Amino acid sequence: MSDTTPIWSLGAMSGTSLDGVDAAMILTDGLRVFEFGDTAYRAYSDAERATLRAALGRWDGPEVAAAAEVVETAHAELLSGFKDAALVGFHGQTTSHRPDAGHTYQAGNGAILAEVLNRPVVWDFRSNDMALGGQGAPLAPFYHFALARLMGAKDPCAFLNIGGVANLTWIDPAKPGPETPGALLAFDTGPGNARIDDLVADRLGQRMDFEGALTTAGEVDEAILESLLTASPYFRRTPPKSLDRDDFQDWGDAVGRLSDSDAVATLAAATAGSIARGIAQCPAPPRALWVTGGGRNNPALMEMIAALVDCPVSPVEDAGFDGDMLEAQAFAYLAVRVQRGLPTSAPGTTRVAAPVGGGQISHPGALEQLSTS
Repeated sequence: MSDTTPIWSLGAMSGTSLDGVDAAMILTDGLRVFEFGDTAYRAYSDAERATLRAALGRWDGPEVAAAAEVVETAHAELLSGFKDAALVGFHGQTTSHRPDAGHTYQAGNGAILAEVLNRPVVWDFRSNDMALGGQGAPLAPFYHFALARLMGAKDPCAFLNIGGVANLTWIDPAKPGPETPGALLAFDTGPGNARIDDLVADRLGQRMDFEGALTTAGEVDEAILESLLTASPYFRRTPPKSLDRDDFQDWGDAVGRLSDSDAVATLAAATAGSIARGIAQCPAPPRALWVTGGGRNNPALMEMIAALVDCPVSPVEDAGFDGDMLEAQAFAYLAVRVQRGLPTSAPGTTRVAAPVGGGQISHPGALEQLSTS
């Protein structure tokens, strides 16, 4: 197989919303996307989700070991159903991401999955980037560039992922490649769903604001909203920049006296406001904003964003993509790039010193060789 032969690659993503594992196949050569394949989802149980939550903010200790076991078991169960994948991209579950302190940790061992799945697994995508001074996130922008080219975009556009954290990728599709200077600017804009998810979990025992019902019913407290958007220096920092899921915990405290619906509406408005501030930091106004991640299923949040930006705001489904699986597809794409020695991040996406390829590749049998050596 030559380095330009497209292969079926399988990607898996367990995001900061802690809902479950997404898995998706794409046919790619690491440059272009030729075809989208099968997808699947495996939800975390309440007990598994509690184990993962207990590990947040940690990078070692028994809580992290327990989280890793949950992550490895869930991924093994889901990914074993894909028989035609030549390669697997495994992100793992981020328990701690502190780029300013120089560390990031994703629970789950790709070498174990390589044994279980009997095929090569690419994992630990962020460490190389951070070793060269990068933020280690976001990592989907190179895939966003490939999708913009697949769409035939000619003018600058942007992808917005609203997961636990919201992140933005601004794209100039006229550039020859994603690592080209000026092709991409990517960064976390601020909280996505995490602050809302935590509030409704604490108050109502729910996993999320389903279909934006609370956001729609609530009234925004404008004074609190203004304070949320002006208090943090993060929004004034020049991108690229990135966040941990549990940053901005003070937002929950700020809406503590509000009713459930008003608190959620105010948090959603703050998320929308931080996204708009992020778009204002882009090199040029995007001609379209394509939204992926769970936040696109909150119609009130989508309306809030649309009211604040000067371009059409649409779910990625309107462009023919799957917003539930796009990040899993991204790690399938990045896995092929790692295998073929191509960069996966660049100064414009993570502030890394130079374009760099992330990830390590584990092959079946490697653990057995280590145990007998």
